[in-house]
Amino acid sequence: MPTIEKDFRRSVVYQIYVKSFCDSNGDGLGDLPGITRKLDYLAHLGVDYLWLTPFYPSPQKDNGYDVSDYCAVDPRYGTMDDFDELVAAARERGIGIMLDMVLCHTSTEHEWFRQACSGEERYQAYYILRDGRGSAGPGDPGEPPTNWECAFGGSAWEWEPRLGKWYLHMHDASQPDLDWTNPEVREACADVVRFWRERGVTGFRFDVINLISKPEVIEDVPGPGAACRSLVADGPHVHEYLRELVERSGIDGMITVGEMASTDLANCVRYTRPDDHELSMSFSFHHLKVDYAGGDKWALAEPDIVELREVLREWQEGMQDGGGWNALFWDNHDQPRAITRFGGRGGVGERGGSWDLVGKMLSTMSFLMKGTPYVFEGDELGMTNAGYDSIEKYDDVESKNAYRMLLGRGSTPDEALRVMGERSRDNGRTPMQWTAGPGAGFTTGEPWLGVSANHEQVNAEAEVGVEGSMFEWYRGLIALRHTSDVVALGDVRFLDAGSAAPKVIAFERTLGEKRLVVACSFDDEPCELTDLGTDDMTVLLGNYADCPAEGVLRPYEAVAWSR
Repeated sequence: MPTIEKDFRRSVVYQIYVKSFCDSNGDGLGDLPGITRKLDYLAHLGVDYLWLTPFYPSPQKDNGYDVSDYCAVDPRYGTMDDFDELVAAARERGIGIMLDMVLCHTSTEHEWFRQACSGEERYQAYYILRDGRGSAGPGDPGEPPTNWECAFGGSAWEWEPRLGKWYLHMHDASQPDLDWTNPEVREACADVVRFWRERGVTGFRFDVINLISKPEVIEDVPGPGAACRSLVADGPHVHEYLRELVERSGIDGMITVGEMASTDLANCVRYTRPDDHELSMSFSFHHLKVDYAGGDKWALAEPDIVELREVLREWQEGMQDGGGWNALFWDNHDQPRAITRFGGRGGVGERGGSWDLVGKMLSTMSFLMKGTPYVFEGDELGMTNAGYDSIEKYDDVESKNAYRMLLGRGSTPDEALRVMGERSRDNGRTPMQWTAGPGAGFTTGEPWLGVSANHEQVNAEAEVGVEGSMFEWYRGLIALRHTSDVVALGDVRFLDAGSAAPKVIAFERTLGEKRLVVACSFDDEPCELTDLGTDDMTVLLGNYADCPAEGVLRPYEAVAWSR
């Protein structure tokens, strides 16, 4: 079999939300054999690695990110033999497998937590347990230890009568946080990573990994409370713990990426500098908050493209200057679809409409910036938000909590539902659209989550091999990432597109005498560009059928010039 040893700077990663990718047995859930069945499709697309979201045993309180056994396969997704077959079949096609490691917290159904609740002091030391405030004694919970709030709403502490303690959970109450100050916890987590590396896994994505090191003093914050992720992010020992994990598990040199919640640039440089031996690259999310009114995810606003440009410039140039490396993405399983978010609502499935132009513009920007591009399943087809017409059609715990919160704030059901239609994580979790047929070709049964109505227009069967389709556009971008030195390795610098083009983001990539200039318009009206120094350059690609007019970008136009 060919080995999977690729330069991550030239690679493209494809994220598979296992539950929604392909159902091989008609039970309505995607599974591992379903992925194996679609490997030829993925090889034809040209991707290098498949990042699989958790398929471990789980009570599914948070769609698999509540793990009850790190070293097994949940029967709903297949068997360990199915996993081994997938790894081998992917390797035959030159594709590596990346696994999602959820090592910040476990499920309350994990054996470690069960043992803790049964009185085993060894396992009680695996978790962050505290007495309540104002407790009258054993059996009286009192009040939560601090005023911290979890990511999904409500207190970050849960009373557990069997322990006689409160445990910290930065996410759902079913996800108690592990105590990484305990060396035994750190060794156990390294054992998990080593287990999968020895089964042929060639890369890892670490879920909210910058939250593993808690403050040395856990205490109230001023005011009514704060999301504890912002209080815990990039904690005092996080870099030390990461280096130790990488060394103990033997993954130094493999492709790795960390999901960084509420992080900052300086820490992401440290996480990803090669000399620090922590991670290959990091996910940061600041660019996906530019349509949060007042910083509130559940308050809608039009995307602020001026802010978007500044965030991208800061992270692109800042990571470059510090020697770090970015993961490039618009979508994942925790985000609504960017093609809807940034204007692609018109002419869905038709070439030349805003749907087509926005999808190609966004992917052009992502692939031509400096970093490693990630394609979330369905991006290459132009999949959009779900468009559900009732809250009952949503599955996500965060979305249901947010819907109730909005009603409590005074929103009408219709207003709250509109917010879900724009912001819910389920928008990125709808089943993959393979065909125009029932269930979008995802399953022969009843899909676990409703498919988007536009699957009749937007699907793989209608796009693969069709000139000008979204799928073929992505194939071209992936090939360019593989073959162009300036795209994979060149320096990046953002350019001023001029005061008449406030919704245009422009940048250049340079490597020796090679130069690439990219201009992407987020405007639904034509706009005039300042001189970007492209007079002696040729158009490499553009998302309109004809060449761009000199000094003008049309609505949602993306152009790259090369020399």
